[in-house]
Amino acid sequence: MNMKKNSSPQKEKPQMKKIMVVDDELDILEPIKETLERGGYAVVTASSADDCLKKVQTGEKPDLILMDIIMPGTPVREIIPKLGNIKVVYLSAVRISDGERQEIVKGKNILDFMLKPFELSVLLKKVNSIVG
Repeated sequence: MNMKKNSSPQKEKPQMKKIMVVDDELDILEPIKETLERGGYAVVTASSADDCLKKVQTGEKPDLILMDIIMPGTPVREIIPKLGNIKVVYLSAVRISDGERQEIVKGKNILDFMLKPFELSVLLKKVNSIVG
């Protein structure tokens, strides 16, 4: 019996970048999720900072987390250091000064702060610029 090995290498599909969206308001969470999925991203959601941390600790490895700053449960500022080196962009309806914004994004993995409401197309461009 003559068996030939297939010598042509299998082409690997590029892995989709994964984005975690963390917000306690479903009417904000769902449109963001849908926009990112249409943009070619794998999306996982969490309804609180605690839920986000639990998912990360149990194996979720997002390339970027989009996180509301003010939600019920453990304060976001206490969760962020526990996320390791995962990149984070804050989303918030709370208006802050330029000085406060600069202070917020000083965290080693905090990349930006986006004020709600925002255009979903602007958010998608921001995500594309961060994770490609």
